[in-house]
Amino acid sequence: MTKNPYEVLGVSMDASEAEIKAAYRELAKKYHPDNYQDSPLADLAEEKMKEVNEAYEEIMQAKKNGSNATGGGYNYSASSEYANVRALIQQNRLDEAERILEGITGDHSAEWYFLRGMCYYRRGWAQQAVQHFQRACTMEPNNMEYRQALNNMSRQQSYGYGGYNTTGMNQGSQCGVCDICAGLMCMDCLCRGCC
Repeated sequence: MTKNPYEVLGVSMDASEAEIKAAYRELAKKYHPDNYQDSPLADLAEEKMKEVNEAYEEIMQAKKNGSNATGGGYNYSASSEYANVRALIQQNRLDEAERILEGITGDHSAEWYFLRGMCYYRRGWAQQAVQHFQRACTMEPNNMEYRQALNNMSRQQSYGYGGYNTTGMNQGSQCGVCDICAGLMCMDCLCRGCC
């Protein structure tokens, strides 16, 4: 299946030429081979850079011809929704992003799981975010964006998400056992000072 070139660049299908060029430049900086010298991710970065170049060329050629890029007949309806979801997540409009994701029916793609994970991440729900990032990575193991998100979450969990250890946290109240103990110790100190 051919990837949606608009999705690769992270722009909507009605993006202006200036927006497309800006997105391309940003991704080219991000995945440039010089950034990955002596890195185990060098091959993935090279592959991603090739994908970005091809997507940019396909879109620009299609615009030159006065049409939209079609990528070998791939249906972009879900893909354009994903581009909208990405924009909403960046604007922290998570309820709207989640509504769009919930409206996408059928088998969910790796992109769907990644974006759902990003919504969970933005809400501070680390466990759900990790589960969705893992699913996305399982479905597309060579996708560097999904892999990086999962690695970042794993690192945060090992150091304690948000500065606190999330092990044993009650997800509903976001209150951990350590917080309760610390509160009781503070109260004990205050009470001893009064008596």
